[in-house]
Amino acid sequence: MRNSTNTYNPHVSVDCVVFGFNGEKLKILLIERTIEEQNFSDKKLPGSIIFEEEDLDEAATRILNELTGLKNIYLSQFRSFGNPNRTKNIRDRNWLERLTKIKIGRIVTVGYVALIKISRKIIFQSENTTANWYDINSLKSFQLAFDHNEIADAALEYIRQKVKSEPSMLFELLPQKFTMTQLRNLYDTIMGTTSDVRNFKKKIMQIEGLEQLNEVQKDVPYRAPRLYRFDKKIYKKSKKNI
Repeated sequence: MRNSTNTYNPHVSVDCVVFGFNGEKLKILLIERTIEEQNFSDKKLPGSIIFEEEDLDEAATRILNELTGLKNIYLSQFRSFGNPNRTKNIRDRNWLERLTKIKIGRIVTVGYVALIKISRKIIFQSENTTANWYDINSLKSFQLAFDHNEIADAALEYIRQKVKSEPSMLFELLPQKFTMTQLRNLYDTIMGTTSDVRNFKKKIMQIEGLEQLNEVQKDVPYRAPRLYRFDKKIYKKSKKNI
């Protein structure tokens, strides 16, 4: 939250692409923006101009905490966006100037990917904004503010490439206990693939820290599948020993 000691830097911002997974579909968190003076509503990514004395990572953490009430969120800086036309839209620029009470010129924004467990309790409302989850495929039908469509598309491609080298990041989107089907659905949703059931399990079980539990999923109308969990401490320890 801004206070009297904070001064905005009018040329640098942070935009966060927040992904979640509901067990079947990949979701993205979008801010509902209303411009009453123009009787206009649209959507944007969670983001803000940074404070003058604020580190970029600190800004991303602050923005997500103010929006969701969550801490200890997986965050990864993935790319900067500096097209000089990204703040040329008069409606976007006027909205930002009213919000920050400063003159807006050219702004370079730094994109962050955030991964959130949808099962975590999230506070979606603040004084001026409301946020909602949307299916990632619905982005094609939205014209987001600024260049946020481009940023969201780049973020999705980033996590696709990241999963190839760091598949452990998948577990940031899953509940503490999950089924192998949920894990495979998440992988296939992100990668745009259809994995073979047996081959996927054989490959994914090579990840240190992933273990099968002596528990099954409850309250399902079919044969209850086995549950799994991922121990991040074991995974990190295995990486140190390499």
